[in-house]
Amino acid sequence: MQNKKIRNTLITIFGLTLLIIIYNHFSDKEKISSIDSKVISSESKTKTSSNLIKDLSYSSKDLKGNEYIINAVEGEIDLKNPNIIFLSNVSARIILNDGNVIYITSNDGIYNSENYDTVFSKNVKVDYLDNKITGEYLDFSTIRNKMIISENVIYNNTENRLFADVVEVTIDTKDTKIYMLDEDKKVNLKSINWYGNN
Repeated sequence: MQNKKIRNTLITIFGLTLLIIIYNHFSDKEKISSIDSKVISSESKTKTSSNLIKDLSYSSKDLKGNEYIINAVEGEIDLKNPNIIFLSNVSARIILNDGNVIYITSNDGIYNSENYDTVFSKNVKVDYLDNKITGEYLDFSTIRNKMIISENVIYNNTENRLFADVVEVTIDTKDTKIYMLDEDKKVNLKSINWYGNN
């Protein structure tokens, strides 16, 4: 009888010890799992915010020797397409193979690092020799060898001021096409002398 009590007591102690060990084992795993998920969550937050770049600059050269330099105060890499970078406070220089330079500034931009195409938007300004063009949107393509300025376009040179919907400039030849999107409307041309020296 005494042996039975001792055996039952030992079995009970062994069972309780086993339960405590099992509980602690699973409790530690839950804590580790909880810590792991916090670390993963923290890492994903870091990765999401790490796509911001301050004071960035890109430069490239085409086969004809034209050089393209784009600077921005800030850039954000598109998480879905890492070749696309959204730019803020953009300035660009296109140094043509003949030595002339085209200057472009805008509030925003989108740069494609794969083909070097750039879209400038909001408060776009273009300076080239004696020509100044302002608008809201500029699509610059090295492949098409063109820049297309649109929306509220004002084109100024030493003699004229033009108001149009679109100004298209071929980079190599400097050929310029100015037109309205609505065929019924005409480009508004004013002489600087008539308009005033503004």
